[in-house]
Amino acid sequence: TCQISPPTVRIVHSGHACNVEEERHTERVYTIREGETLELTCLVTGHPRPQIRWTKTAGSVSDRFQDSSVFNDTLHISKIQRHQGGRYYCKAENGLGSPAIKSIRVDVYYLDDPVVTVHQSIGEAKEQFYYERTVFLRCVANSNPPVRYSWHRGRDVLSQGSDKGVEIYEPFFTQGETKILKLKNLRPQDYANYSCIASVRNVCGISDRNVVFKLTNRTASPSIKLLVEDPIVVNPGQTVSLVCITTGGEPSPTLSWVSSSDSLPEKSVVKGGTLTLPGITSDDAGVYSCVASNNVGNPAKKSTTIVVRALKKGRFWITPDPYHNDDNIQIGREVKISCQVEATPPEELTFGWLKNGRALRSSERMVITQTDPDISPGTTNLDIIDLKFTDFGTYTCVAALKGGGIPEISIDVNISSTTVPPSLSVPRGKSPLVVREGDTVELECLVSGKPKPIILWSRADKEAPMPDGSMQSESYDGVLRIVNVSREMTGSYRCQTSQFNGFNVKPREAVVELIVQYPPSVEPVSLELRQGLGRSVSMNCRVLRAHPSRVLRYEWRLGNRLLHAGHFDQSDETEYTVKSLTREGWGEYTCDVINEAGAGRCTFLVTGKAFPPEFYYDTYSPLWQNRPRVYSFKLQWTQMNPNTVDRIVAYRLGIRQTGLQRWWEQEIPVEGTITKGELITHNLTELIKPEAYEVRLTPITRFGEGDSTIRTITYSGEYTFHCSFEEEPICMFTQDKNDDFDWTRHSAATRDTKYTPNTGPSDDRRGSKQGFYMYIETSRPRKEGDVARLVSPFFNVAPKNPYGMANPPAYCFGFFFHMYGKHIGTLNAFLRQKGHAAPEAPAWSLSGNQGDRWKQAKVSIHPTASFQVVLEGIRGPGIEGDIAIDDVTLEEGECRDLPPISEYRNTGGGFITNCSSKDRLTKERFGRGNAYFRNAIGSF
Repeated sequence: TCQISPPTVRIVHSGHACNVEEERHTERVYTIREGETLELTCLVTGHPRPQIRWTKTAGSVSDRFQDSSVFNDTLHISKIQRHQGGRYYCKAENGLGSPAIKSIRVDVYYLDDPVVTVHQSIGEAKEQFYYERTVFLRCVANSNPPVRYSWHRGRDVLSQGSDKGVEIYEPFFTQGETKILKLKNLRPQDYANYSCIASVRNVCGISDRNVVFKLTNRTASPSIKLLVEDPIVVNPGQTVSLVCITTGGEPSPTLSWVSSSDSLPEKSVVKGGTLTLPGITSDDAGVYSCVASNNVGNPAKKSTTIVVRALKKGRFWITPDPYHNDDNIQIGREVKISCQVEATPPEELTFGWLKNGRALRSSERMVITQTDPDISPGTTNLDIIDLKFTDFGTYTCVAALKGGGIPEISIDVNISSTTVPPSLSVPRGKSPLVVREGDTVELECLVSGKPKPIILWSRADKEAPMPDGSMQSESYDGVLRIVNVSREMTGSYRCQTSQFNGFNVKPREAVVELIVQYPPSVEPVSLELRQGLGRSVSMNCRVLRAHPSRVLRYEWRLGNRLLHAGHFDQSDETEYTVKSLTREGWGEYTCDVINEAGAGRCTFLVTGKAFPPEFYYDTYSPLWQNRPRVYSFKLQWTQMNPNTVDRIVAYRLGIRQTGLQRWWEQEIPVEGTITKGELITHNLTELIKPEAYEVRLTPITRFGEGDSTIRTITYSGEYTFHCSFEEEPICMFTQDKNDDFDWTRHSAATRDTKYTPNTGPSDDRRGSKQGFYMYIETSRPRKEGDVARLVSPFFNVAPKNPYGMANPPAYCFGFFFHMYGKHIGTLNAFLRQKGHAAPEAPAWSLSGNQGDRWKQAKVSIHPTASFQVVLEGIRGPGIEGDIAIDDVTLEEGECRDLPPISEYRNTGGGFITNCSSKDRLTKERFGRGNAYFRNAIGSF
């Protein structure tokens, strides 16, 4: 079994890092160039296997990363952008102790092209008749890390003090990010090509960027002219072209168009300085500006307004005689008819009046006025003084625009003895309305009056929207219909006539109360409870909301059998307890909470079902083989919450070859009680190479089968293990605690310049300056004979089994070594087996200077138990004795591709091969090594 342990976590990277360094307070900083791929992996230990989650500091929701399982504990961002830098956290938790959290700060490096802008000031000196022209060249580039600028005139480097007419300075407030070149009192030689070079000192391999600006005696800021009138008044559907030309500026300015509505219409076409808007609509109206820029002085901007003719929204109202209290229209009184439309442009609006279809002219008794556009724009009035019977009829006001091309709007108003202002009321018995949730309901207001006004419905008691989502709904018959009414729609609804309700009188209104009854909302809606026989189990059902909430009953049932019923008094929850669970007590318990509108239900599924097992993935190489065509696999798992239910008496193991239908099943008996976190092991044998298998594991209690878990086992082929030391965790290798000093991980790019010359490699095994390897540093305080040991993780072989280990499996252990320097000591390789005494003799050994090149060693080993390999470096007589190793491999089977006999040295069964630049290995085969080595293994 395996002891439970709290989580630990470590972050490693495998993307395009420029550099990874430790800062103070052990925070790590990972630098990467914009556009490269970021890959961070969370390595965790702990049992049960911790859950892993990536998050980002103060990130928005889109920056958060979903929970990731053990398989995708890698955070991958391809083509990383500058805004994705920041601190990334990896959090691992398995319920033991506090979660383990590690963070790494990702710094994204970039350098944009610099931009030079030119500003000039002309100062007039009094009493002396001359002008002083001062020109500033300002260079700006966005970058990370901060950019450093340098200036050149032609091919000459400009520096502060190198030229009396030149000042280079950094404005204090920009903290060195902006370089300004000041040319004071321009001289002829100042007219030249100036280049600004932006540099981040080749950090991350980002090369310098530069920009050239040609300063001449004609250099000037831009000026432009619009060849259009302002404003431009057009009809809908017309095509409008706006033309902008440059009238000055050196270098030649670039022209662009912008609109007051943030973006130009999608259909617009820009060609040079011409903006074309085909098929114009009212939405396209607004201010359009032409902007010219050449990085000298301020950009030039000229604007024009496009006005699109339109007539819309015609309405009318009648004003009864203001000298009488009564709103009705009567003979002998005065009546005013008002008409209003929205017109663009307002100054083109004209009105005409008709009576019964014939033109009407203003007279002493029929006074037509067009009101002041500032007070009430777009309005005309017809005053009928001393209404006569002959004045009854249809009056029409007609609105048009002078320019033409837009259809007229005409509005009819009937004046007769039946013309009366509106009134509103709620029919008897229609308020309050009590309905059930889900019903269809009609709220009703009776409206009278002629002309009949439109009714507006809104919520009266809160600033809530109407059921259709709007703040107001229109109705022509005074009825508001709500389909599928919900509890949120309870409340007061106001019906009212619109402001212009046919009459210039105060809007009329009435209120309808709506009460929506709904069944109780309860929690939990559904809950699974797992419990063993003979134990007690409690279920609690709580009311959240209900209407009406006065009369609430509850009923507890198991299946259809009533267990308990009652009424709620003060409390809002009810509990039911089974004191000692029997087999008959397993099943579905329900609690119904009931009011007039229906019932809400809590459901509890009480079972003795065991929780699913959790597979354990942390063993390196759980495969082994003892016969040529088959392999075996060590299956390991822990049980989730084993104490919650009855004792697990067995597991049902199902296995099938991937892609086949049929499962083979067997039972694995369990002795005693499983504890939380205990590691359970079962060996799967007779698996056929190279097939993959699906394995299903189901715990069994007295209740029956629990929840299953499935995993896939794949044959990992002959290639078992490879480590090139590129990552910080060095493939789970560890430093021996009983040696004199440690191996050091490192690359030629980061190696200290103070290191001893004439010893050690100048690059890794593959010829890369950035690649990493392990080496022993033999400078002081090391002394002759000091030992450093590097120990591999454990590798599995077949356990003790009935067939015995008469024919133990073979593995080929290989590595590259570099032993250059006149004081080289010894490099040894040992096999260390579980349960065996420490080996006395090395499986491979080599001493002395082997030249300034990498060579490969290979040795066949035949372990009989779980094993580790140990690489031991021994310091020679002086400081020029650095030994390095790289690319450690462990492969199934005997070693192949062994070196020619000339390279073989009798070192206890090992072989050395020179590695050419193309990694060609001379394919001359040897046997299994000498008898001495095999005997040495037998004695471990």
